Amino acid sequence: MPELSDVEGFKRYLNRHAAGRRIERVDRVDRSMLRTGSVRGLAGCELGSARRHGKWLIAEAGLATVLMHFGMTGLLHWSGNGGARHVHDRVVFVLDGGELAYRDMRKFGGVWIAREARRVDELIGSLGPDALEVDRDDFRELLAPRRGSVKAALMDQTLIAGLGNLLVDEICWRARVHPGLALARIGPERRDRLHACMRAVLRDSIPHGRIPPEPGWLTGARDDRRSGACPRCGTRLRRATIAGRTTVWCPRCQPKR
Repeated sequence: MPELSDVEGFKRYLNRHAAGRRIERVDRVDRSMLRTGSVRGLAGCELGSARRHGKWLIAEAGLATVLMHFGMTGLLHWSGNGGARHVHDRVVFVLDGGELAYRDMRKFGGVWIAREARRVDELIGSLGPDALEVDRDDFRELLAPRRGSVKAALMDQTLIAGLGNLLVDEICWRARVHPGLALARIGPERRDRLHACMRAVLRDSIPHGRIPPEPGWLTGARDDRRSGACPRCGTRLRRATIAGRTTVWCPRCQPKR
């Protein structure tokens, strides 16, 4: 599922290929994937540089704002030669010099067109601060009133925007904190360690444009259900559903106590 690191990659991709180009038309290949708004009036406008908040990608087009959310399987694809489109291309921005396709196999994401700032705020106004912008003091303040598990808090987009299942598991593993542990049992020192690990995981994953399944990362071992071992200590990884998501942790490095 695309998370903050992936959407940072999509932002760079859009800005490299499509930003500054004139929109000739927008093809709604799958009309259901244009969630709200109309493409009327976009032709002739320049597609602006993208910015990101949490898992949302946002770009201006004339007086309109284009917002994209990538759900579980969404991505962007640029074609400079106008070749055959992919079966999962849902909304295609036909630009001066090529096509930028919003592609989504499972269709949990979508494209929104907002004409007013109020509409943008309705879509993303409930989000918490972007995870990249949360410093240690902010992190302490945000977690202070929370109850429930560490994982539930970190995945709550109204608390901190951008963290998803893979990022949170990676952060907890690096911080040696069990993802199902109640926040009430996490003292100041371990909360600061969670914040430091959040910053490190984001810093290290953003250049890849994803959470990389590399040696030394939990992500590199989590999908091996038969022999997946902790990259740090070699203990067999465990998995269970926590905060509604499949969660992976090391029972030795992350004891629930």
